[in-house]
Amino acid sequence: MDKTDANKALVADFVRDVLRGENPDKLPEYIAGEDYIQHNVDIADGLTGLTTAFAAMAEQGVAMVYDKVFKVLGQGNFVLVLGDGEFGGKPVAFYDLFRVADGKIAEHWDIIEEIPAESEWANTNGKL
Repeated sequence: MDKTDANKALVADFVRDVLRGENPDKLPEYIAGEDYIQHNVDIADGLTGLTTAFAAMAEQGVAMVYDKVFKVLGQGNFVLVLGDGEFGGKPVAFYDLFRVADGKIAEHWDIIEEIPAESEWANTNGKL
């Protein structure tokens, strides 16, 4: 049975609760424990790697603010979230791709790209 809708809902809830900070203590409920695979080269695999990275960012005063979600796209076990916000005080676009397995986030890829000032844009379309 296709789980696309359930997987999109799971990831949307994760972004709201954890990345947008509404219920960050729910992190372990969403992640596939120590089997979690992380492709961001600055974060170790596993739930421990993710919690360690979040704690280190907080300790260093590096804020990640996920302001707005523009799209949640999914097919099967893969869900892509397009959003914007701030990372380290700079405006950025977030592209987060998740693989869901057995009702948990099992794998994650991301691109965080700085958004230049609107006066520097070559068009009026915006980043997202």
